[in-house]
Parts: sequence; structure tokens; C-alpha cells
Amino acid sequence: MAGLNLARKLIQTHLVGGEMTPGSEIALRVDQTLTQDATGTLVMLELEALGLKRVRTEVSVQYVDHNLLQADERNMADHLFLRSAAQRFGLWFSPPGGGVSHPVHMQRFGIPGKSLIGSDSHTCAAGSLGMLAIGVGGLEVALAMAGEPLYLTMPRVWGVRLTGELPDWVSAKDVVLEMLRRHGVKGGVHRIIEYHGPGVASLSAMDRHVIANMGAELGATATVFPADDRVRDFLRAEGREDDFVALAADPDADYDLTDEIDLAALEPLIAKPSSPGAVVPVREVAGTPVHQVVVGSSANPGLRDFAIVAAVLRGRHAHPQVSLDVNPTSREILADLTKTGATLDLIRSGARLHQTGCLGCIGMGQAPAKGRNSLRTFPRNFPGRSGTPDDQVWLCSPETAAAAALTGAITDPRELGFDYPTLDLPESASTDVVVLEHPLPPGLAQEVELAKAESIGALPELDPLPDTLHIPVALKAGDDVSTDEILPAGAAALPYRSDIAKLADFSFTRLDETYPRRARELGNHAVIGGENYGQGSSREHAALAPRSLGLRIVIAKSFARIHSSNLVNFGVLPLEFTDPADYDAIQPGDELHFDALAQGLADGEFTVRDVTQGTEFRVRHRLSGRQVATIRAGGRIAEHAGGGS
Repeated sequence: MAGLNLARKLIQTHLVGGEMTPGSEIALRVDQTLTQDATGTLVMLELEALGLKRVRTEVSVQYVDHNLLQADERNMADHLFLRSAAQRFGLWFSPPGGGVSHPVHMQRFGIPGKSLIGSDSHTCAAGSLGMLAIGVGGLEVALAMAGEPLYLTMPRVWGVRLTGELPDWVSAKDVVLEMLRRHGVKGGVHRIIEYHGPGVASLSAMDRHVIANMGAELGATATVFPADDRVRDFLRAEGREDDFVALAADPDADYDLTDEIDLAALEPLIAKPSSPGAVVPVREVAGTPVHQVVVGSSANPGLRDFAIVAAVLRGRHAHPQVSLDVNPTSREILADLTKTGATLDLIRSGARLHQTGCLGCIGMGQAPAKGRNSLRTFPRNFPGRSGTPDDQVWLCSPETAAAAALTGAITDPRELGFDYPTLDLPESASTDVVVLEHPLPPGLAQEVELAKAESIGALPELDPLPDTLHIPVALKAGDDVSTDEILPAGAAALPYRSDIAKLADFSFTRLDETYPRRARELGNHAVIGGENYGQGSSREHAALAPRSLGLRIVIAKSFARIHSSNLVNFGVLPLEFTDPADYDAIQPGDELHFDALAQGLADGEFTVRDVTQGTEFRVRHRLSGRQVATIRAGGRIAEHAGGGS
């Protein structure tokens, strides 16, 4: 019998229900959670609705990293609310300016072998340390903090063997872009990607973070790396070597699927607008004019990622047509950049240094000019995510970004005409600059009042699923529709994230500006989707806001994992076409009739009548019995209120 791969070992040590059979539902013990401010306000309202006294996880951390612009009172009001909630419920609190949740969590709290879930799809980045790290909806995080397990469909484990070492001008971002070039944005759905092989040892822990982070763009449930000497080196630099635990797959481990990448054979790659999966070699698009370059985000958060840009630019100046923006990812990294002189190199080159946080990655500032190309070391370039309609956002490595900043055009960095810089990075990180608030002792925590400004709304009351529904199709969407298109982020929408009634006015507006008004007029309604419906962000607002407008059922060719779970959590029924060709016939405005839904859900497959077309078609679901009960109750909050578990 073959040995266990690392992913299965991690699942096995956290398994509290179900069996490790791909496709079946399992329940996992959760050791750690993270929330950020774009999703955390709703999570804290959910904790209040659940009546939680104090979190029951080993570590839970609330970060403020997304909504940092104080254009009006709402963002700061939310930050005050989040701090009070962290004090009240016993969480760590990382205030504005502390840094992006994923690298900071890795620096301060990541421990090999632990499980982590977060209300951010890029939580999977912590797999770089040998953690079982999974992005989920906020309600699932709230329930985990209340002591419940995470329910998950057991994924298949995809072993990717790495050999060789990366050549000059090629870095970790090119590794994950190669995965996206080969497999696209659906390649990792219902899979854990486990990197192994001799090439892994050549990658630092932060290099692995880059690759694990963008497992989310492949649709993967998680990404796992072994915990080896490079992880020990990272934890030692952070002053936490005692947290190191060596973890690896058994020597004779097997995998459900396999792939192999020769790191030495890779070249600089870039994702074209407007999908992380639209990857081509940089040389194929060289010469394309560039007007903006943004360096930062959780997809390239390490000290090396900024230092290499500074080194390429040292003694040179950015092209005059390029806006070069640098978003440090943590106080620690900004301090170390400054100690090494790299901050001054960036400033002298013409770069603008911004505060530590997500910023342009979530569309909170740094919106590019319409029709002008923006190169970013970010994880995503979904249409309009930058805050600019018809944006032209490309995703690339820090090396490729620096080359474009110098030349004003997409440039293969190997063609710059000078040697690849050698970096001299500090052996120990500047942990003395980290600002984190410890959880309050239980006695003091119980005395804290939640700081709710007028802009803090309430969770909507959701009714159970009727057994019979006769509802119109309010909207028909295409393939790979992202949660950014279902419920936008950015500077316009996100200040209302704590008030679902107002946030709902942004629902689907990137696809149809009339949807919110029509949905309110229609009441209960359905939405039709194509393949990979709901890819991208874990924000549960993309399920809850349309649900508050009357969305009851989504029928799609297939669903992204996190969004499907979020729909269930708020009582929206996700159904798939048994025959995907039936998608073509349904039109917006068609009246759909669902009869005997309780029986249909029990059967797993049933018939829907399109009254307008005079036709019928078959649908199915992939829900567990537990999820069916949740749907029928009207969602997990309603289920808890009714005494469910």
C-alpha cells in the first residue's frame, strides 16, 4: 500500500467527520482563522447573531488591510467596530497599516501542520508553511470560531513535481503563471495542489507563498508545500523557530493526479486582460505600451519581491509615462526595505510609496486610466476589478513589472541589457515594528460594547425555501463570472459592506445596471449562469446581497467552490444543468416553475418547467444532506435560530 501524501496527512490529523473519499463530505477541526475588514464586519455581526461569548479556536485574527481609504466616515467606523468586536470576542487585532493579512499571518502566526480558514480566498497562501489553509465564506469562519468544524467536499490531491532551479529574471510568480497557462482558472477545482520534488528546496518560504496564494486563481481548495529547512529558515528569521515542525509526504506517496515542472525551463510569463488564465510568454507581447505599474499585494508580498524591483531600478529612473506605485505588504517588510536602502532606491527611481495594505488589488484606489495598460504583481485581473470599466490589467512577476517601469512597454526582463541583480537581504526580520493587539482576558472582554455607528447595518432575515416556486429569470450570465461581477469591491461599493440593504444596490451591476431595481420589483427570482459561476473572491456578500433582493435559485453549468457554499449558507439553491446545452434555450424574463422541491432535493435530480418556452429541462445538485437541510431552513443563521446544529 502506497504511503500518504502531505495533503492527506494534514486532512487526516484534522478529520472529525466523514471519510477521505474524493467527492464525499468531510468535517475538519479548525485551529486558526483570519478575517479581513472587507469580510470581517459581516463575520462579527454573525458572531453576535450566533450569541458567541468567546472564540473557541487556538488563534483568530482580525486584520484591517482592504478598506484603508478614509474618503468618508464609513471605513473608519467599520475599523472601530472591528476592533471592539475583536476585544469582545477574544481575537487578535491587526490595525490599519499593519499589513496584508496573508503575509502578516504567515510571519506572526503560521505554524506547520495547523489548519487555517479565512474569509478571503487567498488564505490558501499559508500552505507555503505546510499548513492546511483554505479560503471560505465568512459564515463558515464565524461558525468555526464558535467551535464548529469546517464541512468540505473531500478534494482529489494533485501532485506537482518540481525539478531544477529558476533561472535569472524568472521568479515564483512565473511558476504559478505556468500552472495557469497549462490548466486555466478551472484547473484546480475540487483539488488540493501539492508541490513536491527536488525543485522545492530551491524556493524560499515566501516564494512558496506566491505560488500557494494563486492556487485560488486555479480554483484549488488548497495548496500545500512541505515544511522543510527553508520553512525553518523563515520562522527563525521571524524569531519563531520553536514553532517549526518538519512535515513531508511519505517517500512512496501517490497522488490522484500528477504534473511536473522543470523550473530551469521556465521563462517570464504574463496574464493578459482580463483573466488570470490568459497567460502567454512576455516576449510574445513585448512592446505593448504601459502607463501604470503596481508592485505589491498578497500575490508578491515578500521582501525579495520589493527588493528585486528596487535593485533593477537602482540608479535608473522610471519611464516618464509610467505611474509606478509600490504598496508594501507589511510594516515588517517596509522596515526591512528601509534598512537595506531599497526604499530610497525606489523613491529616487520615481516610485510612489503607498501605505501597507491591499489598495489597488481590491480596487481601493490606484484605478488605471481607461484603455491604458496596467502591469501589476497582483493575483487577479477580472474585468473592472481595478475600479475602471474596460480596464486593461496584466499580471506579472516583479522582474517583468520593473522592466516595464523602466521602458514604458511590456519588456522581457532578460532583454534589459544588464546582469540580474544580487540581493543582500537581512537574516532577521524587523519584528520590533509589528503592531498587533492581544486578545483581552475573558473578564474584560465581556465588558466591551460593540462600537456600532449608523453605517453598521443588520443581517437580513431570510425565510425558508418554499416547496413550490414560480419565479422569473432576472439575469443570465456567461462563463467564468466572478464574484467581482456579482457584487463589486472597490472604493464605491465596499464602504457599504456592513449594510447589506445598501450594498445590494451594487449587485450584478457590472453585468446589468438595472438588476437591483428589477430584482426588487420582481421579488423571488432566479439567475442563470455558465461554467465556473462565482469564481474569485470568497466574499459572502456576493451571495447575501442578491439573496436580500429575492434571489432564491441559481442554475449554472458549474460552480466555483466557495461561492456555491456561500449560496447554501444564505439559503440560495445552487443547481446545475444535467445537460449543459439546456443553458442556451433559457432567456431573461422566462418564468420557471419548480414543484415538489423537497422531494427533488432528496432525489438529487429533478425537472424544471420553463413556462414561457413551454419546455422542460433537468437539473441536479451536488449538496450533502446537511446542506439540503440548510437550504430548506433558509440558511445557516436561520438554522441555528431554529435549533439546528
